[in-house]
Amino acid sequence: MTRPDAGEGPGKREQAAAARTRALVVCPYLVARGPALERATRAPEARREEAVGLARAIDLDVVDATLVSLSEIRPATYLGKGKVAELAERTKADEIDLAVMDCALSPVQQRNLEREFKAKVIDRTGLILEIFGRRARTAEGALQVELAHLAYQKSRLVRSWTHLERQRGGFGFLGGPGETQIETDRRLIQERMIRIERDLASVKRTRALHRASRADVPYPIIALVGYTNAGKSTLFNRLTRADVVAADMLFATLDPTMRLIKLPRGGAAILSDTVGFISDLPTMLISAFRATLEEVRAADVIIHVRDIAHADSDAQARDVEAILAELGVADAHEKLIEAWNKLDKLDVDHRAELAPHNGEGAPVAVSALTGEGFDRLVAAIEARLARGRSLIDLDLEAADGQGLHWLYEHTEVMARETTAEGRVHVTVRAPPDRVERVKRRFQIGAR
Repeated sequence: MTRPDAGEGPGKREQAAAARTRALVVCPYLVARGPALERATRAPEARREEAVGLARAIDLDVVDATLVSLSEIRPATYLGKGKVAELAERTKADEIDLAVMDCALSPVQQRNLEREFKAKVIDRTGLILEIFGRRARTAEGALQVELAHLAYQKSRLVRSWTHLERQRGGFGFLGGPGETQIETDRRLIQERMIRIERDLASVKRTRALHRASRADVPYPIIALVGYTNAGKSTLFNRLTRADVVAADMLFATLDPTMRLIKLPRGGAAILSDTVGFISDLPTMLISAFRATLEEVRAADVIIHVRDIAHADSDAQARDVEAILAELGVADAHEKLIEAWNKLDKLDVDHRAELAPHNGEGAPVAVSALTGEGFDRLVAAIEARLARGRSLIDLDLEAADGQGLHWLYEHTEVMARETTAEGRVHVTVRAPPDRVERVKRRFQIGAR
């Protein structure tokens, strides 16, 4: 077995370790009966594909992925005794190092499965935490992930882990040599969590100050949200002409990115790209990333980017809406624009099915990759931003540079021209709480 070079960084070592880790993905699902059948809209095959995508997002060597139908969840091992024995044989025959269970396991279930499989076992929560740990690039992102991971590990301080767990670095499952959280007691974990929460509280205050300064500028905020891999970062790049990581993988973007964009009618806005959502997103992750996701709550417009070509697009949309509700975005429908992305992946018949969706408030079909529908989306953004905002026409003396500067600082300047008489005619747009200030400052009426 080859060893990574000593000069490689932790990220390279983790990637190399993962690539040598033979993984079996197990996707248990309850067979729905009666009223529950109507609610079971997500196809097991789609969940399996997503679970494989999650495993490959951290470069695991996925040997196979298997669906397991359950009539009930067993308290000791989650799966039935016969299925556990069958999978134990497979892990031995295929020399599996890691079994990824696409479900939430209790510490006891995880420990018992490891004992039966003779291999490391992680559940969906642990896998998502591992991905987030890999993707975090900023100090804030790393703190948020560590806090979530500590909350997860706090209930799992058991002494029956395999050599992979004991040798991991930092807080990842597959890293190189390092001190494991298993060897740390609850008191130390709790103290570390308190310190991180204190640091994140400081981040939250700083973000609030930044939002207050932006409110004085004032640029409206447009937040992109959506299921992971829906194409948010590709759309962000097209809107801003930026170079944000945009890859066909789950959770390609973790740390929030914000850019100022100019709109065709003369306005400007701040566009924010956020972490992708996913079904069964661990509660501790929602809690840890609440400071970051508060940008969504403060947004004037929320663009819900949907992968309309995905078989589970409707179910993914419901997952996103549920997380938005958990974040307290109660009036999301008033701010929301649905961008049905990946139009380029649809055939003619499926495109025709989207045709009836038109008119104000209707979803906008786009392809962030090719730019198709881009003009319609920008027009929808401008129309939504214009709601509740007043256009104000002003005539200023050419020498009134201070007044013109004030307008640029406190309103959106939509148009500016010099008249034949040498005066400056300006059209600005202002939110309701600023209209009176503009009228008092320039003694002019609003329309």
